[in-house]
Amino acid sequence: MDINSMMLTVFLVLNIILAVFVIFLERRDAGATWAWLMVLFFIPLLGFFMYLFFGQNLTRRKMFQWEDRKKIGIDELLNNQIRGIKEKDFHFRNNIIKNSKDLIYMHLVNNDSVLTQDNEVRIFTDGKEKFNSLVEDIKNAADHIHLQYYIFKRDNLGKSLINLLTEKAREGVKVRLLYDELGSRSLHKRVFKELIAAGGEIEAFFPSRLHFINLRINYRNHRKIAIIDGRIGYVGGFNVGDEYLGLNPKFGYWRDTHLRIRGSAVHSLQTRFILDWNQASHRHDIYYAPEYFPLAESRDSVGMQIVTSGPDSEWEQIKNGYIKMISSARKSIYIQTPYFIPDASLLDALKIAALSGVEVNIMVPNKPDHMFVYWATYSYIGEMLKANANIYIYENGFIHAKTLIVDEKVSSVGTANIDVRSFRLNFEVNAFIYDEDVSKELTESFQEDAQLSTNLTAEDYRNRALKIKLKESISRLLSPIL
Repeated sequence: MDINSMMLTVFLVLNIILAVFVIFLERRDAGATWAWLMVLFFIPLLGFFMYLFFGQNLTRRKMFQWEDRKKIGIDELLNNQIRGIKEKDFHFRNNIIKNSKDLIYMHLVNNDSVLTQDNEVRIFTDGKEKFNSLVEDIKNAADHIHLQYYIFKRDNLGKSLINLLTEKAREGVKVRLLYDELGSRSLHKRVFKELIAAGGEIEAFFPSRLHFINLRINYRNHRKIAIIDGRIGYVGGFNVGDEYLGLNPKFGYWRDTHLRIRGSAVHSLQTRFILDWNQASHRHDIYYAPEYFPLAESRDSVGMQIVTSGPDSEWEQIKNGYIKMISSARKSIYIQTPYFIPDASLLDALKIAALSGVEVNIMVPNKPDHMFVYWATYSYIGEMLKANANIYIYENGFIHAKTLIVDEKVSSVGTANIDVRSFRLNFEVNAFIYDEDVSKELTESFQEDAQLSTNLTAEDYRNRALKIKLKESISRLLSPIL
């Protein structure tokens, strides 16, 4: 046997061993298992390396630890809220929050998501307005600026933010920036040279151990968080880059949803940032300081929980929150998402809602940024059309919003798409909002976007071309690992 035949035999044996490992040792759902087995057996050599980079499960361990959280009373507050709801003596500020107590309890018990009822929320659907507001808040920062983005580009917007952060660092404001290494793969720390010299601190999430080789490439921090002086928080879909201002000709206008929050929910965003920062940092860990958690200054009463999920979690908490919301719907459901690749549980929940007479409205973009994901989305949309859902194809550029509204009373805005990657692989964060005014404003934004969309009918879908049906079928098979 020559050396080439021997190497081929070794790879094939390893391929079989890996297949056995996928089936018996890793706890995957059946769809993901079959998808990986197809990859391994149909493209054995390449499939082996694809699995090494994209298929491994993270160990269910405590990746994010911050002992100082006890100093701000999170554990005591959680226990008091759980006890109060169980014993039916918890004070809810309004009936919408009270009627959501099952969803609130689930997030409290399984995600340590404190309920806050003193928040003020401003909604952004336009990138220029969002970043104008963020820049103004950064300019007014007096103590610290904490920024976390999946994508941070070194283009005009990125450079202008770096220059502003450098100015604030020179003024003595503590500046910390955390970015995801894969999402910001075109970024290099040398672009932060002046910011670092001014006292700013920069960290990358899950950086490569070896150049161009990252065995955790499939597990990325998709969160977008900003905290200014512990008093103002931002969370939503906008990353940092000119395309999010609508300046990329490929996508055109960029339609997203982002929140500016004042109130106690900012403390939850601050805690999440600190947990992520301390995981990424080996030199500049953050320790408790009262200025990170100042007394909330809000004159409004929006109820909110900040909910996170990731491959380190026991539960797919954001997905579970979506399903709980959908199952509670009596009148209407509005969904905006760039990718619609639900797993069986979420798809069934939506179908049951639609078949029960609930008005289900789903909006997706008319142009792809990931081809396989795009055609898989259309495959699942076809199933929802059969269940009498209303499907809108956004035509005014690219829609990247991650929004769910139920009965115009409860809503969720954040970073999690409706796909397997967001639910199981990425580190995500969403605000679950218990407020009629906020939910109605989000619903009105959906309805305005519907005027800029094509209403896809069941007949249109049935008459699609054969090549499109083929693309959908292939993408559907791969959807559990997209």
